[in-house]
Amino acid sequence: MFNQFSLMFTNQSNKMKQTGAAKRSSYLYVLYVVIIVLLLFLLGCYLYNEKQRIGQFQGFKTDNLPEEHISPLQQSKEEKDKKIDLVALKVCDVFTGKWVLDEVTHPLYKEDECEFLSEWVACTRNGRPDSKYQKWRWQPRDCSLPRFDAKLLLEKLRGKKLMFIGDSIHYNQWQSMVCMVQSTISSGTKTLSHTAQMSIFNTEEYNTTISFYWAPFLVESNADPPDKRDGKREPIIMPRSISKHGKNWKDADFLVFNTYTWWTRHSKIKVLRQGSFTNETKESNEVGIYIMYEEVLRTWTNWLEQNIDPNRTSVFFSSMSPTHVRSSDWDVNGRATRKCEKETEPILNMSKPVDVGTNRRLREIAVNVTKSTTKVHVTFLNVTTMSEFRKDAHTSFYGSRSGSLLTPVQKLDPRTFADCYHWCLPGLPDTWNELLSLYIINKS
Repeated sequence: MFNQFSLMFTNQSNKMKQTGAAKRSSYLYVLYVVIIVLLLFLLGCYLYNEKQRIGQFQGFKTDNLPEEHISPLQQSKEEKDKKIDLVALKVCDVFTGKWVLDEVTHPLYKEDECEFLSEWVACTRNGRPDSKYQKWRWQPRDCSLPRFDAKLLLEKLRGKKLMFIGDSIHYNQWQSMVCMVQSTISSGTKTLSHTAQMSIFNTEEYNTTISFYWAPFLVESNADPPDKRDGKREPIIMPRSISKHGKNWKDADFLVFNTYTWWTRHSKIKVLRQGSFTNETKESNEVGIYIMYEEVLRTWTNWLEQNIDPNRTSVFFSSMSPTHVRSSDWDVNGRATRKCEKETEPILNMSKPVDVGTNRRLREIAVNVTKSTTKVHVTFLNVTTMSEFRKDAHTSFYGSRSGSLLTPVQKLDPRTFADCYHWCLPGLPDTWNELLSLYIINKS
């Protein structure tokens, strides 16, 4: 019996040992699985964080991280700047789109808050009864523009010079830019001064100048200096003489050119090949505007290639600003208007191009010549089409001519006195500057 009990005990003991070993093996297996899972989890966290870090370094936000989980520190000023660059310039053509009425974000500034706005384009101050023209926002077809940030633009312009060069339309745009940024600058640190050829806005706070240089043909003409810009004299140009003007442009960091309106008065223009405008015995001949427009732009691009350092200076050329001088171009109902004098809304049907008399041939020349440079890249700012729909935005009866407002009698003659060339401020030129500012931010 003892032997049977001993054998049974031995067998039971062996079974218990086998059972214990099996349990220990099971526990070890579970522990091993837990360790593997934990290691895989930690590895996944590491790879996720690396992806986030790389994504932020490259200037984009990963899809896996919800917007509301991004901390304020992650939404840094630098990241905001990068988003502006990517959205505006690398994703879509910002010059193709439509006008949207926006009474929340527009206008970008108030007329009476811009101490530097001249009476010339201050339409509300001059008695314009409607204000809807101030509230249209440009909406590109394939993206949305970031809200204009004056402080960000000024930071990008810190220690730099921005210069507009051209005719009174560019003076109009220069005034717009000054009004768009001046409210964010501390009092006592901003000044406005004028010389014979230039208007200069300076801010000590940012060590920045935003200036306008009068050169309606870019080359020398009898319309220089600006005190001769009354338009009563027939223009004469020197198509190969640009260095007198150009010496004033060399030290700018951003150059924005235009030349158009003065070319559209006649089919030919007087040309002076030799001598000077102070020489009373000078002789000139007449040449077709298309030939001379291209020759002048060739003179201009040659000057750029020889005098501009593309590593320092960015060059822009603004396409022509349209006019609205024939109401028959858009008025299908035959209302009693002659020009733009009673217009209060844009041309809202933007499904097809409009013909308001813009000289397409001059535009084509400008496009081709600006593309021809090899050393200095010229950015073509295509503001023409978007502006052709804005028949409502001109100064019309509410600008000043030769320093004085129109009289009631003059307002009865819109064909002569309604200004359908220049633009009220706040207004359309603010949009031009919004688009220009995107390129400046991107370049900086």
